[in-house]
Amino acid sequence: MSKKVTQQDTSAAPAAVFQQKAIRRTLHNDEWWFVITDIVAALTDAADPSDYWKKMRRRDPDLSLDSQGGGQIAPPLALAFETAGGRQKLQCWNTQGIFRLIQSIPSPKAEPFKRWLAKVGKERLDEIENPELAMGRMQELYEKKGYPKEWIDKRLRGIAVRQDLTDEWKARGVASSLEFAILTNEIMQGTFDLKVDEYKQVKSLARENLRDHMTDIELILTMLGEATTTKLHRDRDSQGIAPLKKDAKDGGAVAGRTRKDIEKQSGQPVVSRSNYLPPAAGTVLEDGVASANPIKRKAIAPKKKPKGGNT
Repeated sequence: MSKKVTQQDTSAAPAAVFQQKAIRRTLHNDEWWFVITDIVAALTDAADPSDYWKKMRRRDPDLSLDSQGGGQIAPPLALAFETAGGRQKLQCWNTQGIFRLIQSIPSPKAEPFKRWLAKVGKERLDEIENPELAMGRMQELYEKKGYPKEWIDKRLRGIAVRQDLTDEWKARGVASSLEFAILTNEIMQGTFDLKVDEYKQVKSLARENLRDHMTDIELILTMLGEATTTKLHRDRDSQGIAPLKKDAKDGGAVAGRTRKDIEKQSGQPVVSRSNYLPPAAGTVLEDGVASANPIKRKAIAPKKKPKGGNT
C-alpha cells in the first residue's frame, strides 16, 4: 500500500476573527488547522501564549499525551505561515484538537469560542460541497475591507487561476511547501524580476499576503504568468520538480515580456510600492481603503540584473 501524501494548501487563507482576535489558520488535507498560540491568546489574554501552552501540558498529563499523539486524536502539526520574521512553521491543531485544548483552559470565553469554532468548521464543509460559497465569502471579506469592486473581481479570478495551477502541481509530483515556493518564485522572478520576499519588501509588507496589495496590472500579469505555466504543464505533460520548474520559468518569462512591453509603451514601471495597509502601518492605493487621506507612492523600476550574473 502506498503511503498517503499529506499536503498543506499554501495559498493564503485569511485569518479568522474571534472577538477581535485574529486566529491564523491553514488548510491541511482539506481541513482547517489553527495556530495553537493564537487560540491561547484569544482565550486567556496571556502575555506569553507559548509559555502558557507549555505550562498547560505540564499540569495536564492527558493534554500532554494528546499533544504527542498518544491519545485518540491527531497530534498538533508544524505548518508553514508567513510571519514578521519570514516564513516559519507554527504549531497547529485541527478542530478536534482545539476542542480538546479548550477543555484545559479555564476561561469564560470557552463556550462562545466552541460555538464560533463549530461555525467556522461548518463553513468549510459547505465550501467543499459548493466551492462558490468560498468565493462568495472571500468577496464579502474584501468588500468589508473596502477594496474597489473592479480590483476584487481580478483578485478572485487570480485565486481561481492559482488554484488551477496548484492542483496541477499536486497532480504532477509537487509534495512540499518548499517546492511550491520554488515554483512560485520562478514565475514571479520571470514576471517581475523579483522573488516573493523581495516583492514584499518593495511594498513594505511583513506577514501580509502579497497579492492582497497588488495593483490591477500587477494582478493581471501574475495571472498571465500562472495561467501560462499551467498550460505549459498540460501541453508538455511535465512530471517532477525539474520539468515543472522549467515550465514555471518559461511561463514567468511570457508575463515578463508583456510587462516590459507595457513599461516601454507607457513609460512607467509596473512594479509599485503601493499597498493597502492602514496608514499606521503603511500607505494605501489612491483608490484604496482604510484612510480618508490615502497616499499613493510612486512605482519603482524592477531591479536590474548584473551583466553576466546568474538569474
